[in-house]
Amino acid sequence: MRQQCVTVLGATGSIGKSTLDVVARHPERYRVHALTAHRSREALLAQCLRHRPRMAVLGTEHDAAWLRARLTEAGLAVEVRAGDEALVEAAGAVEVDVVMAAIVGAAGLLPTLAAVRGGKRVLLANKEALVMSGALFMEAVEHHGATLLPIDSEHNAIYQCLPSEHRGGLARHGVTQLLLTASGGPFRGWSAARLASVTPEQACAHPNWSMGRKISVDSATLMNKGLELIEACWLFDARPEQIQVVVHPQSVIHSMAAYSDGSVLAQLGNPDMRTPIAYGLAWPERIDAGVEALDLFQIARLDFEAPDERAFPCLRLARDAMAAGGTAPAVLNAANEVAVDAFLSGRLPFVGIGELVEATLNALPVEAGRDLDTILAMDAHARTLARQWLQQR
Repeated sequence: MRQQCVTVLGATGSIGKSTLDVVARHPERYRVHALTAHRSREALLAQCLRHRPRMAVLGTEHDAAWLRARLTEAGLAVEVRAGDEALVEAAGAVEVDVVMAAIVGAAGLLPTLAAVRGGKRVLLANKEALVMSGALFMEAVEHHGATLLPIDSEHNAIYQCLPSEHRGGLARHGVTQLLLTASGGPFRGWSAARLASVTPEQACAHPNWSMGRKISVDSATLMNKGLELIEACWLFDARPEQIQVVVHPQSVIHSMAAYSDGSVLAQLGNPDMRTPIAYGLAWPERIDAGVEALDLFQIARLDFEAPDERAFPCLRLARDAMAAGGTAPAVLNAANEVAVDAFLSGRLPFVGIGELVEATLNALPVEAGRDLDTILAMDAHARTLARQWLQQR
């Protein structure tokens, strides 16, 4: 069996760490080509010492020089680079077979596109790439013959529940609806008034999943589910009205697909991202992910409820942005990144996240977004308006 070369974009985040855990369990199958991080140079050093990549990338030359010196002291011949151009090279290198795209936010768009244009197997954990440039992204996947496998637990579950060929519209394959499950986050059942006093520490304490701070806040506002709804539309050629969000607090059913004969297929498992990561790495085979088997007797019950879009308006805003099309999802994502950063730094209350996003969406006209330059320009414009809104608040 030939070893596959793997690049992990965002190696020091939770998805990156889980990816390397699965890769290390199968040294006969995989070897690491490149690891990237933005600022976490100490964590990236430890990963380089453990996994011995050929290349490592950091955000600044200052941090890259530090890492280069430490690796030289350790006697490791790792090429250390810095900046966006190096990220793109790490993703699109000829020898790379698989790219885990796990950079959080809009920063992951260009390197993920580079992996697609290189015809790689792309394990997509960066939902913002599709949210910002869905049509362009999917066109690139088809044009360059890339293999796109979703790693978000919900989209990975739907992928497993659909026929092997599901393009061309869901109805063509007998699928009537996609059921996107949501844990409800740490504030499920809270009123809008109670949410006004939420702290960043509370918002980052997810009841089921271990995630980074930004995605934890998105989960708490249900914006994460809104972004996933947009992503699902592009991944599965679905319309927004064909996707129903279902709050399922146990996070055991990761998502479902409903069929015209009345069948509903669900994918179940413990809430551990190593399961979808292993699925993506080995597809169409199955390999050990290091995840415990699901104990249904211990779980005992599965609950479901509708999301409260009045207390959590971000889900509605995302659905409306997808329906509007064009650059609206890119504006939504940009404004949300500014809002979450402001909340985490104490400059915006929790309930202000949705307010800022809605104000930014209302302030900008929807453009067609036919090319990447237009999308990136609208992303920058939206961030400027969102920061101005913060200053005027």
